[in-house]
Amino acid sequence: MSQMDLPPYATPGQRIWHYTFLVICGLIFFFLIAPILVIIPLSFNAEDFFTFTPKMLALDPEGYSLKHYRDFFTNPSWQQALWNSVKIAPAATVIAVTLGTLAAIGLSQDHVPFRRAIMAILISPMIVPLIISAAGMYFFYSRIGLQGTYLGVVLAHAALGIPFVIITVTATLVGFDRSLTRAAASLGANPVTTFFKVQMPLILPGVISGGLFAFITSFDEVVVVLFVGSANQQTLPWQMFTGLREQISPTILAVATILVVISIALLTTVELLRRRSERLRGLSPG
Repeated sequence: MSQMDLPPYATPGQRIWHYTFLVICGLIFFFLIAPILVIIPLSFNAEDFFTFTPKMLALDPEGYSLKHYRDFFTNPSWQQALWNSVKIAPAATVIAVTLGTLAAIGLSQDHVPFRRAIMAILISPMIVPLIISAAGMYFFYSRIGLQGTYLGVVLAHAALGIPFVIITVTATLVGFDRSLTRAAASLGANPVTTFFKVQMPLILPGVISGGLFAFITSFDEVVVVLFVGSANQQTLPWQMFTGLREQISPTILAVATILVVISIALLTTVELLRRRSERLRGLSPG
């Protein structure tokens, strides 16, 4: 019997609520996924429209085309935006993973004073409205000369990604056996060797998961880069926003489809890493 099956002793009221709950979950899932289900087929539209043409509705092959994808891969503006995103997101991810992992390990120690307050401050970027964070970064970076620079955008995106790394690594450290680090120290290993040889292999799934979330956050972010960046740092989401505001091009649908596929692939990787982490900590069967 699966976990979703009702026990044989369930009352009629419990059965009604069980199936009602499944229907509610299905409706919520459809509400969330419906825009994606519309965008993907429209990205193959042979015409420059944002609506389904009669040929598309009739499933006529002439109504479908890859021309919007070709435009994305051949248009210099889109390629420059893609290149900027490819440059910014990995750099921001490396900084976020490094600082977030160190912060999570430090805050996991019981002797650290005010660790709850420090944790709240570090994860505040994912709680505070993004427009407020973007405005604050704009005024701060403009005073220190980082506004409109590549480094400024990377640091801003790293600040947004650090909370995700801290949360995932902290969750991994919950089941970490600290006697392993004490055993390594008793055998003569220094703290750096202990970290890379003992601790890092066990928390690596959480580190990678946090890095993937940080990468997705940076790659899809548009509000902060509008405040902090300049025309030279125009990322892919910024180009999409500009295209919707100034010229409605169906190429945006093709780009959105590509980003959806990338996001699904990364989230699938995160889920696989989460299950591996649970197996390593003995929280789930192998």
